[in-house]
Amino acid sequence: MNFTIKNTLINVTDSYITTDVQVVNGQITAIAPNLEIIGTEINGENKLLLPGFFNAHTHSSEMWQRGVIPPLPLELWLAHLYDFTPLDTEQVYLSALGTAVETLLSGGTSVVDHLVLIPGQELETIATAVRAYQEIGIRAFIAPLIQDESLSAGIPNGKIDLNHEPYLRSTSETLAIIETAIKQFHRPEAGINILVAPTGFQLCSDDLFTGCMALSNKYNLCRHSHLLETKAQEKLAEEKYGCSAVQHLQEIGFLNNYTTLAHCIWLKETDINILAQTQSTVVHNPLSNLRLGSGIAPIIKYLQAGVNVTFGCDGASSNDSQDLLEAIKIGSILHNVTEPDYQNWITPRQAIEMASLGGAKGLNLENELGSLTVGKKADLVLYDLNNLSLLPRTDPIGLLVLGRPVNVVNSAWVNGKKIINNGQITTINVDELKQELFNRSHWETQQKSANVANLAPHYRQVMGLN
Repeated sequence: MNFTIKNTLINVTDSYITTDVQVVNGQITAIAPNLEIIGTEINGENKLLLPGFFNAHTHSSEMWQRGVIPPLPLELWLAHLYDFTPLDTEQVYLSALGTAVETLLSGGTSVVDHLVLIPGQELETIATAVRAYQEIGIRAFIAPLIQDESLSAGIPNGKIDLNHEPYLRSTSETLAIIETAIKQFHRPEAGINILVAPTGFQLCSDDLFTGCMALSNKYNLCRHSHLLETKAQEKLAEEKYGCSAVQHLQEIGFLNNYTTLAHCIWLKETDINILAQTQSTVVHNPLSNLRLGSGIAPIIKYLQAGVNVTFGCDGASSNDSQDLLEAIKIGSILHNVTEPDYQNWITPRQAIEMASLGGAKGLNLENELGSLTVGKKADLVLYDLNNLSLLPRTDPIGLLVLGRPVNVVNSAWVNGKKIINNGQITTINVDELKQELFNRSHWETQQKSANVANLAPHYRQVMGLN
């Protein structure tokens, strides 16, 4: 837990300095040249030290369907996912480990897992993810994904009066499960945090939202949800509330400074102002937004309005990766085509701050994490600047964000505990994990989904695609 990094490169304002960083009992205690060596000496020469990033929105268990779901918009993609994801707890365990490994090796030290729950085994699902994240040592924010409306309710009715099947579990039963999970598993001091996480207004009643708010207030928990990911959801909000989903969530009190909202693509100017006023955080998931044809979130408008923004990979079957550096790169340069004034484009340094401090702010932890600051927790990543993908030498952060860095993480610590050493995960056997993932899967091509076949005609009609 005690170590001193000697002669490492760190980012200061618009330049870099070579300095030492001292960590005692999991906390940064000094940043200065020529520090006394306390604990283990770490050679930081020709390496860049940054705060750990946040993978601020993902669904770990989707790993089992990555690469196989055909090109579909979100509503039909979900229908396909539901058809072919019968999970067991061993799969939950392995995919949580896999998600953590990929996140760590791309600079992330924290993950927000909007965790899909196995029906009838909800607490076992959460316990399994907790076990995986504790074993590997990543800082985990487990957001059990809940809803109380059936899948078809997430598609606008149009002018048709539709009846939807009741959901498999009542609202009160769902909230009781979440409260039990909070009592059993919420242990921030051990690196495990539980969030309240209704999947989104499209599949959740107001009763579920307000029940989550009550739990959030009672146990001082952060809130997490999808918001206006697709054009169909924009239409649905008008049908459901007669106003935008953002306005409605503000009216019921869901939005505040510890609410993180994934996607946020189809927002109006008034909606953006509401996010700024409520100090809500937007989690930008550019790769899944492109993969599912959802749209391009107006990130530069959010930043100009003062909305906090951070990055997520989203689930590994809508991305289909957990490479956080890739998400940061695409999430930065994508907006060069939506914003005509190049002076407003996202710089590499700005992107790094969004990925680190932006993630910490969204989880109400900006005083503890997200920057190289004396007194903050030592969630740190050391990048190897001798790596071929970061050469020849120019701007290290520019190379990291704008390039295609491969195997560049030399070391990583979470709460001062070393998780990566010389590019290798130290806490679990990654070769065994790879073998288990291989053994429990098989080569396959795209399957035909009965759910998609059932929902597609109505979806095409209401979206004007016929």
